[in-house]
Amino acid sequence: MTPPAKVPVTILTGFLGSGKTTLLNRILSEEHGKRIAVIENEYGEVGIDQALVINADEEIFEMSNGCICCTVRGDLIRVLGNLMKRRDKFDYVLVETTGLADPGPVAQTFFMDDEIRAEFALDGIVTLVDAGHIEQQLGRSDESTEQIAFADVLVLNKTDLADHDRLDQLEARLRDMNRMARVVRSEKANIPIETVLNLSAFDLDSMLERRPSFLEPEYPFEWTGTYTLQPGRYALRLAEGPDPEMSLVAVANQGSSDTELREGAEWCVRRYAEEAEALLPDADLPIDKHINLQLQASGHKSFFLQVDAPMQLGLFAQHTAEEFDIQLLNTADDAVVPVQAERTWVAQHEHDDEVGSFAIERDGDVDSDKINAWLGKLLRESGVDIFRMKGFISLAGEANRFVFQGVHMLFDGQPERPWGDEVRRSQLVFIGRNLDEASIRQGFDECLV
Repeated sequence: MTPPAKVPVTILTGFLGSGKTTLLNRILSEEHGKRIAVIENEYGEVGIDQALVINADEEIFEMSNGCICCTVRGDLIRVLGNLMKRRDKFDYVLVETTGLADPGPVAQTFFMDDEIRAEFALDGIVTLVDAGHIEQQLGRSDESTEQIAFADVLVLNKTDLADHDRLDQLEARLRDMNRMARVVRSEKANIPIETVLNLSAFDLDSMLERRPSFLEPEYPFEWTGTYTLQPGRYALRLAEGPDPEMSLVAVANQGSSDTELREGAEWCVRRYAEEAEALLPDADLPIDKHINLQLQASGHKSFFLQVDAPMQLGLFAQHTAEEFDIQLLNTADDAVVPVQAERTWVAQHEHDDEVGSFAIERDGDVDSDKINAWLGKLLRESGVDIFRMKGFISLAGEANRFVFQGVHMLFDGQPERPWGDEVRRSQLVFIGRNLDEASIRQGFDECLV
């Protein structure tokens, strides 16, 4: 029998505000005969992209617990696995990444995980480029460079923000950065759907030739240590470190060879996608579970492990052993158990520490004049550091909710669907560099009726 065809997957990426949601809405509203499942990822503690996507029959799954390119790879695997349980409801998958994501590790998922590789085929990577802001973004963000380098199709969007000569210069620069990609120009992401779907464009061999480290995965943990333990009681002791808590997975029967460490790491990716259980000092350490060691108190903290039969223990820790002076001791004589093998997993991708996000959520209405004045002042003073803002606002006296999008100093918004019986509320998300969160929150609150 012929095996069932793999489900094609398109990764839709691009820096903040480049037009990904606009293109997604266009794809979902076209008459293309496809049943599309959409996976969205948010950067920050509140996800609102699904609220900005038009009503459609397509399935939409949102992941909002982190960067899809590092800590959320396990979450992506989980969502794709759940999708396969309803395989009869879709025949195409779109993954829209956060604008701060390096698409490489997202693409890795479709080659590194055996179950995912058997069911899905990466069809192509589509990167949207903001013609009005890309040069500024390239100068301040490694992610925008990675997004361009990985693309099979580059959509040079918002062409109305640059003249013809400027667009020619931008296109030439994009081609210098990625000579393999097709470049398509667009205004408001208005391009033929066949430009971005059914590309059959992603070539693993070509990618490995351009970037030999492509299949070197990134993990949500930095260090692994393995130990050979005999029956007895042990204490995992940690000193004060740079963080007041640390995620950890203790794995039973973890081998020490390079192959076994890699297999254990891939298994732990899925564990890290699960919600961590908070564990206070002096508690017993659970095996094969994602836990969050609470280390707020000063001094050394200990967590205990009862071993009833000889075992190989693997610790997959969010931070390195040196940062917290991690030691495993036999409580019978306080002897330190030597590390049999250890591995530091060095992530190539790290977010700029100055880049952060926050959300404002408030019930009730805002005064139109006050919100206009506040937004104008905010964009004049901080627009260069506001990579992205988006959301919806409940304006006093207006029957429809007001949806807006912003990139740097540019702002666009329009009335949308009626509030109806919904609770009138506003939700705003800001992503940027060195933003004064307290001041922005206060400024918005002063606009409330």
